[in-house]
Amino acid sequence: MKERDIERYLVKRVKELGGACNKVVWPGRKNAPDRVVMLPPLEVDTKNFKCRKHRTTWVEVKNPDTILTFPANTHERAQAREHERMRALGQRIAVVGTYEQVDEVLK
Repeated sequence: MKERDIERYLVKRVKELGGACNKVVWPGRKNAPDRVVMLPPLEVDTKNFKCRKHRTTWVEVKNPDTILTFPANTHERAQAREHERMRALGQRIAVVGTYEQVDEVLK
């Protein structure tokens, strides 16, 4: 299985859930996550208290072999630093390399 297979699966699952899965390109900045996933708000009912949980996640897609050692090289370490910078700003970042990991992120 290749990275593109995982990415195609991610896009397919997001569309099935009624969301959008956009490719990320940041001109002048490297190491952006591959995709931003935007899912419709989820209603949560805890004892008749309704709230909406917004679900936006930045996703870095790796192949199943690479995910086991991420971050292993200079480029991946730079990606991991960018992910930490974004997390410090309150963003949700996921690194996925299997169909199961994709499904877990979309819950």
